[in-house]
Amino acid sequence: MKRWLPAAILVMGLVYIFGSSALIYKLIPMWLILIYAYLQKPNVKDRYSLITLIGLFFCMLGDGLLQWFMIGLSAFLIGHLFYTAAFITRWRFSWLRFLTIIPILIFSGFMGYQLYHALIDSGDGGLVIPVFIYLVAIASMGWFSIMTSNKWAILGSLLFITSDSILSWNMFVSDVAYSGPIIMSTYYTAQFLISKSIGHDKVNSYHQKDVVA
Repeated sequence: MKRWLPAAILVMGLVYIFGSSALIYKLIPMWLILIYAYLQKPNVKDRYSLITLIGLFFCMLGDGLLQWFMIGLSAFLIGHLFYTAAFITRWRFSWLRFLTIIPILIFSGFMGYQLYHALIDSGDGGLVIPVFIYLVAIASMGWFSIMTSNKWAILGSLLFITSDSILSWNMFVSDVAYSGPIIMSTYYTAQFLISKSIGHDKVNSYHQKDVVA
């Protein structure tokens, strides 16, 4: 079954992106990704697997609830916090990975500046704090994924940041051409890669420190 799930996820993702916009079709790829994630390592005693699965579940809730923006945003926020918690359990220190916090901070600062002015100018100042909390959460998630050295977690998290950056820019700053297909394709790919990270997880002590990247 696991062998065919990636193809099924791809097909159902394309159905939603280029076919039906019904909510059920939006959620089916995430259901399949959840199943795929579980089948990577069906061991509920493994912390990384369990916490990542919970994160996937909350992101799926966010998908379904995003039409109520604050509720959906909160669900995604919780999902990112679980992803971050999972990545922390696989912390592997190296200075090269640690210093990636610099470009992440620069990009987050740029996005924060643009979103702040866009929200204030549009009269949506009440969203500034929730959006900034979410921005900090997803940036932290991206950085902690890099500190795991798990390439699937890293690629998935960076694609998630890409997807959400395009989404927020399109919503609050200015229109992005073909934003819908770009956002959903990067989003589904991000979630799939994060789920795949479970099967390529190497147990590392939280306090393990590598001097070489």
